[in-house]
Amino acid sequence: MAGEITETGELYSPYVGLVYMFNLIVGTGALTMPKAFATAGWLVSLVLLVFLGFMSFVTTTFVVEAMAAANAQLHWKRMENHQEEEDDDSSTASDSDVLVQDNYERAEKRPILSVQRRGSLNLFEITDRVEMGQMASMFFNKVGVNLFYFCIIIYLYGDLAIYAAAVPFSLMQVTCSATGNESCGVEADSKHNDTDPCWGPLRRVDAYRIYLVGEEDESPGCSRLLCAMGRRGRLELDTMPDGSWAVFTLLLGPFTFFDVQKTKYLQILTSLMRWVAFAIMIVLALVRIGHGHRQGHPPLADLSGVRNLFGVCVYSFMCQHSLPSLVTPVSSKRHLTCLVFLDYVLILAFYGLLCFTAIFCFRGDSLMDMYTLNFARCDVVSVAAVRFFLGLFPVFTISTNFPIIAVTLRNNWKTLFHREGGTYPWVVDRVVFPTITLLPPVLVAFCTHDLESLVGITGAYAGTGIQYVIPAFLVYHCRKDTQLTLGYGTVNKHRSPFRHTFWVGFVLLWAFSCFFFVTANIVLSETKV
Repeated sequence: MAGEITETGELYSPYVGLVYMFNLIVGTGALTMPKAFATAGWLVSLVLLVFLGFMSFVTTTFVVEAMAAANAQLHWKRMENHQEEEDDDSSTASDSDVLVQDNYERAEKRPILSVQRRGSLNLFEITDRVEMGQMASMFFNKVGVNLFYFCIIIYLYGDLAIYAAAVPFSLMQVTCSATGNESCGVEADSKHNDTDPCWGPLRRVDAYRIYLVGEEDESPGCSRLLCAMGRRGRLELDTMPDGSWAVFTLLLGPFTFFDVQKTKYLQILTSLMRWVAFAIMIVLALVRIGHGHRQGHPPLADLSGVRNLFGVCVYSFMCQHSLPSLVTPVSSKRHLTCLVFLDYVLILAFYGLLCFTAIFCFRGDSLMDMYTLNFARCDVVSVAAVRFFLGLFPVFTISTNFPIIAVTLRNNWKTLFHREGGTYPWVVDRVVFPTITLLPPVLVAFCTHDLESLVGITGAYAGTGIQYVIPAFLVYHCRKDTQLTLGYGTVNKHRSPFRHTFWVGFVLLWAFSCFFFVTANIVLSETKV
């Protein structure tokens, strides 16, 4: 996602690609969705989930069409360059070669559309992995490219902030609940505050900060804007005990200064852990409901919770920025649109099953920001190993993703400021870019561990830009460029089923409405407070 044309990688079957897309979409956002469902009401949540899933599918087909158009332009340029090389070599050819070349040149003088029809089977094949940054460079002007990178960078910062908060928060919840009189985890009717004791004189907030960045003599300041995000999960910024040691930042932060490669088996392991954890949670919730331990009575609709639900749902369907890496290695793309549609149907069914079992199994006010932590209780799970596995599940999976996202963000910063033919000094390349990548998300996580708000705001703003605005503009401009380059009437074999310009306008109108609604809701909420 650094914006280049990268290696395609090892090919895999369409069904393997379907599994990869499923794993990419179903991630951290799914763990924060049950609480958002319970807050907004089950009917409103279901309708919004289905609609946002449909909108995400529409823009996914837009990105696939833009990928095919980008590949077509690259293939066409290669054909032109190949022809120019042959023309240069013709001066030294023999007489017989000249005759053959003349016949070929006469064929090349045919109208462009006839050439296109002869090569149409291969021209739009997605064989080169053209990342979104490169597509933006091909189809946008300079201002559009800069705005694209700005949106990507903001989204990745939000991603890292969510990860930086989720891991220490999970560690704090599990370890603080496993000490003293709470050896069986969080009690059913208890809701802990950050000022509650954890280990002796240390409070829960102190434990959270130890896991995040370690402790200092004085807490670093936090701006009102950042800290306002954590009203429900507020961390009081006062003087903390002496000491200076860190866990999360010191263990994962250094990866930002290097490259992360050969993570295939690590990703396979985390995917297996993810599905084991999700399966356990769904089964346990169904068993509790079946045994009559149903505690949840979610409302039909509560519009006050729609803001966070919207952001969480947008974040939970995010895959557009990684489609080049997922789609290009698929060996056969004949029924690609149908497979993507099937993927979205399965994801909707999974999200529905996870959320409905959660909101009817647990009371709405007892659902945690990270759903796995609801199972760190003796009254829910009697087996200690399962309790600790689910409680620490976000730690294992998110920790493997943090270095990858951090390196991606660092590379996007480099691409944004790169100038043709220029190189960065060693200090800028190895120190400045990694530091500006790592510091902001850690500061945000220091100010708040309110994961629902972090996911909601990231999805509602940067996520809306990536999922709606960028794909809509990409497909609009790629269609115009394709017609100019290859001729009017050229048919993209991977064109979106939503090919009418109405759909582009509808997506942009929906994105604008989302920005307006979320911003107005935040302003009204802040004024009430």
